[in-house]
Amino acid sequence: MATPLTVNADRHTDGTPLLVAAGEIDLSNVETFTRALITVIAAADGAGGTVTVDLSAVEYLDSAAIGALSVHADQVPQMRLVANPYLIPVLRISGIDQLATVEPAQPTDG
Repeated sequence: MATPLTVNADRHTDGTPLLVAAGEIDLSNVETFTRALITVIAAADGAGGTVTVDLSAVEYLDSAAIGALSVHADQVPQMRLVANPYLIPVLRISGIDQLATVEPAQPTDG
């Protein structure tokens, strides 16, 4: 069974916009993810233009999710993707690492 998508728009302690996603991002919920991404990108104007998308708790993403990231990555000076290490190869093969900085998430305790 698919893990439901949750998204939360927030800010880092330095004020830069942050989108935290968890679960699975696919065709059934990519609109929710995209709306949240657009909201965070709009907030980047006053924060130096950097947006972080935290995908560390995303277990799966399909081509619709890659497409949403690709389309919107060029709308900010810098997009930073922090991803579950399992997703790093998918992000690199898709070429998203040419549009955004892709980093593996740090392991959490527990």
